[in-house]
Amino acid sequence: MIPASRREFLSQTGGGFAGLAASVLLSEELRANNVSSRIDPLHPLAERLSNVAPHAKQVIFLFQYGGPATIDLLDYKPELIRLHGLPVPPSLKANPDKVGGVFNHCHDELMAGPWRWRQHGQTGQWVSDLLPHTAKHIDELCQIRSMYSDSSNHAPATYLMNTGAILGGKPSLGSWVTYGLGSENQDLPGYVLLYKVGGLGGSANWSNGFLPAAFQGTQFRHEGSPVLNLQPPTAYASSQRSTIDFAQAMNRRHAAQRPGMLDLDGRIASYELAYRMQSEAIDIGELSQETKETQEAYGLHDEAKDKALYGRMCLLSRRLIEKGVRFVQLYNAVDKLGWDGHDKSNEYHTRNAAQTDQPIAALLDDLKQRGLLETTLVVWAGEFGRTPMRQGAEGRNHNPYGFTVWMAGGGVQAGNVIGATDEIGLRAQEDPQPIKNLHATILKALGINPDDLFFETNGRQERLTGVAQSWDVIPGVLRT
Repeated sequence: MIPASRREFLSQTGGGFAGLAASVLLSEELRANNVSSRIDPLHPLAERLSNVAPHAKQVIFLFQYGGPATIDLLDYKPELIRLHGLPVPPSLKANPDKVGGVFNHCHDELMAGPWRWRQHGQTGQWVSDLLPHTAKHIDELCQIRSMYSDSSNHAPATYLMNTGAILGGKPSLGSWVTYGLGSENQDLPGYVLLYKVGGLGGSANWSNGFLPAAFQGTQFRHEGSPVLNLQPPTAYASSQRSTIDFAQAMNRRHAAQRPGMLDLDGRIASYELAYRMQSEAIDIGELSQETKETQEAYGLHDEAKDKALYGRMCLLSRRLIEKGVRFVQLYNAVDKLGWDGHDKSNEYHTRNAAQTDQPIAALLDDLKQRGLLETTLVVWAGEFGRTPMRQGAEGRNHNPYGFTVWMAGGGVQAGNVIGATDEIGLRAQEDPQPIKNLHATILKALGINPDDLFFETNGRQERLTGVAQSWDVIPGVLRT
């Protein structure tokens, strides 16, 4: 090879130098416009404008813990019904098992669920009899039937759906959203959680990670006072404000001597938020203020305690959205299993569908009637799906290769169906979508460019969606 002359070298690499300069300028521009530079540490939840006009202002994330078998709920597979009891077709075994050995832990026998399927709505979408109430809203849902995950284990897959990473320690979706946009209500947390049993992996699913502490998820109780010990003892009520003012003055002096320690700013802000929450949060939990018809629609007094509990959480989520809370997340599980029926999938799915179907439909109705659905993005998702092969007596194993997520409300193209799994519902075959694309689509609906939402830590720009420009908005989900 003939060595290049100095002129040839500069000619060939000039574009690289220009590109490097452009990237430096872009990086500096991003830093200048970064969210961190616009956050008041003492008022971290102050509302911030998004990059572009948003489709939605708020989010309700209905997390279906345990991995629902969407092939038994929304992803109709007549071929699976036809092949019930037969071995898996050899052509579908040919694909390598990249994530977890689903074939190794299942019988070589296809299993269709025992439920009937019917067409609903003007779009004629097929819905299982497990979801008769959701079926009435099928024309309002945008279904993504080709999602896939990078893990077949609950905790890593739950982390991935909630934080964009399979390892704990990263900020959650709700934390990123409130970091980017703040909240409309300064008297309540921007990110609220409602659950009896959260997903496997615990608080790492709603942690603020390396973001300032003000953006972590705050659990509200679904019965009684939403927050324990919110009211001071009567004897100290009159002096509470002066006591807090003195403590905050000391805290600010302490923080001023330690610049850059974000946890100290977060502690100061949390004291003020706790004080302001005293009347607002208690009012949120007063579900007796709702009409008898509304309470019945959500199933608040149903004999099935699990449905009544989930109904309370769904109604609380509407009340929180109505008050301007930015991001509300509900976990369906009332035990550590949720939808996770390895040996008894039919039993678990019957139970969990009965628990969630009516309250979710009531939530969609309620949001629509109050004019809130147009500005609220509702997301329904589990951490993965389940196999079309039988496991144990009548169970299904975890299936990260292909499952369904639906979205409704703020800016969503109602009635659309994006992508498809193969003929038995095993793998995403048409237009497969990774979790980062779902996150990017949610951020876009809120008017946030995913690449612009970053936080510098340890010398790196960290993002919910990973490396810049590594994501795509899922086509067909959002209105143009």
